[in-house]
Amino acid sequence: MRIHISLPGDLVEELDRCAGDRSRNAVICELIRHGLDNEHRWNEIKAALGAIEDSGHEWDSDPAEWVRRQRRGDGRRAG
Repeated sequence: MRIHISLPGDLVEELDRCAGDRSRNAVICELIRHGLDNEHRWNEIKAALGAIEDSGHEWDSDPAEWVRRQRRGDGRRAG
């Protein structure tokens, strides 16, 4: 699919430096995919905010000890 966009000259110059031997199109596609992935990731993070209560967890009294117990219970860890 084709689209038409307008970019400032300094941005096009930077794009051309970044593209090197690749085409502008390939670089633009890669950058848009990366930007959209980041946008989706941030949306998921924002949606998860507040999903865990601030208190009432088994790790509240001593988080470091809770982590140690979790690690000891992980059969994949050596030692």
